[in-house]
Amino acid sequence: MILITGANGALGRLVAAELADRDDVVLGTRTPGPATPGSAATSTDAAQATHPTQRRIDFDDPSSLDFTGVDTLVLISAGYGEDDVVIARHDAAITAAEKAGVRHLVYTSLSGDGDHLAYALAHRWTERRLARSPLAWTVLRNGLYAEFLAAIAAPGPDGTIAAPLGAGRLAAVARADLAAVAARVATEPARHAGRVYELVGERALGGAALAEAVGGSYEPGSLGAAREAIAASGGALPYQVPMLVGTYSAIAGGFLDGSGIEANALRTLLGREPRPALDAYRTAVAALSAS
Repeated sequence: MILITGANGALGRLVAAELADRDDVVLGTRTPGPATPGSAATSTDAAQATHPTQRRIDFDDPSSLDFTGVDTLVLISAGYGEDDVVIARHDAAITAAEKAGVRHLVYTSLSGDGDHLAYALAHRWTERRLARSPLAWTVLRNGLYAEFLAAIAAPGPDGTIAAPLGAGRLAAVARADLAAVAARVATEPARHAGRVYELVGERALGGAALAEAVGGSYEPGSLGAAREAIAASGGALPYQVPMLVGTYSAIAGGFLDGSGIEANALRTLLGREPRPALDAYRTAVAALSAS
């Protein structure tokens, strides 16, 4: 049996969709339940219809972490929290997996060139925790999503991208490709035991390329202006403001362009050419504009 945590999340939905033709997949979610009759179909709805077996898995409620009968656990990072919160969530999940006799754990981590990002620490702690575990494991060090770029470097109403990326670029990856890799590893875990895979985009994207993709212009602003805009928007929690500003800094400084990755396993594990990250960015921007 394969259990996917965070199955209602953006990455989890895609992993579930990749495994839709299997009858041994369980969806772990904080809010299990069938799709509402008459509601618009979503990726989550489709996954739930194909995989009727669901379990309530809430990282903030250790008593819900029931991995009984699970052979392979796909542990999708439970981020969106301070370091101590995320570490506690991951530790509880790994401990529960050990107690339940899970054979293999596949963890979605952060690419190696992201070590100076504010949210890297919890990922590296989790990798160390797995290294000490009796579980067989595989670490997927995911690069930042191309869809994430659509959120932090979206064009304004006049088509101008003002994100403070400077001359830096990001080796962004289409989220669907990372889901495909996770699904492939989960179905053949023994082949990937003890491996740490770096998964970043093959073409790094800068502000000018993003602007060209959406028919706009690129006029990078300052980090200070970005910080003020994020804080004023009310859409970010206090701890997320420095996380986002630090991400801009890392991109602008050239630390996330893929040049620091010695062996990118994305194409090899996909078994095909990766999806163009620029296409994923363009699609995500269009979706945000339509919402």
